[in-house]
Amino acid sequence: MRHHHRQRHSLTPAGLVVDRIEVDGDRILATARSTSRSSACPDCGHVSTQIHSRYQRSLADLPAHGRTVVIRLSARRFRCKRSTCPKKIFAERLDQTIALPFARRTARLEGIVHQLGLALGGRPGQGLARRLLLPVSKDTLLRVVRLRAVQRVPAPHVVGIDDWAWKRGHRYGTIVCDLERRRIIDVLPDREAATVEAWLAARPSIAIIARDRGAGYGQAATRGRPSALQVADRWHLMENASAAFLQAVRRTMGPIREALKTGPIDPAILTSAERRQYEGWRRRDEANAVIRALAADGVPIKEIVRRTAQARGIVRLVVRGGRTDVFRPRSSSLDPFLTRLEAEWTGGCRNGAELWRRLRAAGFPGAPRVVSEWAARRRADQIAKVPRRVPSSRAIAHMMTAEPERRSIGEVALVIAIETAVPGLAAARDLIGRFHALIRNRDGAGLDAWIEDAAGGLLSSFAAGLANDRDAVRAAIVEPWSNGQTEGQITKLKLVKRQMYGRAKLDLLRARLLGAA
Repeated sequence: MRHHHRQRHSLTPAGLVVDRIEVDGDRILATARSTSRSSACPDCGHVSTQIHSRYQRSLADLPAHGRTVVIRLSARRFRCKRSTCPKKIFAERLDQTIALPFARRTARLEGIVHQLGLALGGRPGQGLARRLLLPVSKDTLLRVVRLRAVQRVPAPHVVGIDDWAWKRGHRYGTIVCDLERRRIIDVLPDREAATVEAWLAARPSIAIIARDRGAGYGQAATRGRPSALQVADRWHLMENASAAFLQAVRRTMGPIREALKTGPIDPAILTSAERRQYEGWRRRDEANAVIRALAADGVPIKEIVRRTAQARGIVRLVVRGGRTDVFRPRSSSLDPFLTRLEAEWTGGCRNGAELWRRLRAAGFPGAPRVVSEWAARRRADQIAKVPRRVPSSRAIAHMMTAEPERRSIGEVALVIAIETAVPGLAAARDLIGRFHALIRNRDGAGLDAWIEDAAGGLLSSFAAGLANDRDAVRAAIVEPWSNGQTEGQITKLKLVKRQMYGRAKLDLLRARLLGAA
């Protein structure tokens, strides 16, 4: 099937005239030529109308009617008439909306290829392109993404900075986001303060920097953009406060055990799961005793790690009084129903099967065995002369900070005993509640008073850290900016990185993230 005419055909890009169209099996071949009568020399820019010769150029185009499309372009060579120009003969340059110089695809097909590479990467993009009848390989997709990488971004005013893991625990990079435009603007190869400082110093338009509370980014922001307002991350402030209270509970576990007057643990009254935890704790306690003895003799942590072959984090935790819990808490499907279960037990129902039936009527999704084991533990607590076990430090922290109406009767009595024996822990709990209220109510004026009140108690270390970063913490309370958006962009970065398996080098990762914004 052939059609002969000299009108511009809608099948081809604007600026070309179709002379002939042929359908050859699963291909459409369009013979076309440019409508321009002249072309500019690529070296000197002189416009020439004198044609030297013609040659055939093939351009792949968007598919049509279930067939691939190829444009056979009759291209021309022109003579450059400027005597000083070294290029006497040159090939005509098409408009960039048609095709780039030396390109084998039209500009509109190149745009589709670029978008496929940005969205899917190499191999997944190749699979989709095959189904869309686009002749492109995985290497071509990645090459196009690299060639069309975004080189410039608008001058940012509010940025968020955070680190992300190339390989967790070994190598990290830095992501920078424009919080106003909600887009990634750069990816740095590491999280060194000098790298971030140089990046910030080269961008004088930055007025606000949202960051985490790590010392590295704080120093880089202070040196790179000393006039910018630094804003700490609100979520991390809340989480750091809760972690500080948990650490305070761990430091006071000795007085708590004394207050609860628990004797030696009798393995005979433990459940099977508790007995396994108890045996594991005995093994850990032996290693902890060795670490504490070395630390008491003044041996540095690095040397303790070498002698005991324990991880540095474990050694540091033991030296600071941690890893003392015998029974570590585990989440259970029974947790949301404990208040109801305590009420049924106190009301006189002691049969595990009946308790399960009542909880099931209230929406409990677990098996009868879960409730039966809970009932067995409660009976063992009543038989023992002293409490069988002290709750873990995390469980105690959760009980003390939970709403009073959500505590069971046994938890209320336990909290009262702990608060009576360790009043400093109750004061720390109240301070943590005040700090969370400061952030929720955006009360920046109360920060100084809170730091003064917490300076001499169990939260003194946390208060000292806030005092050293006072301006950024106050800005986090009163300013609308936060680093939560940056955390979301890190999730996107990890998704793109994992899509490319092992080929996510910095230039390609940066091109995909910035190009898709």
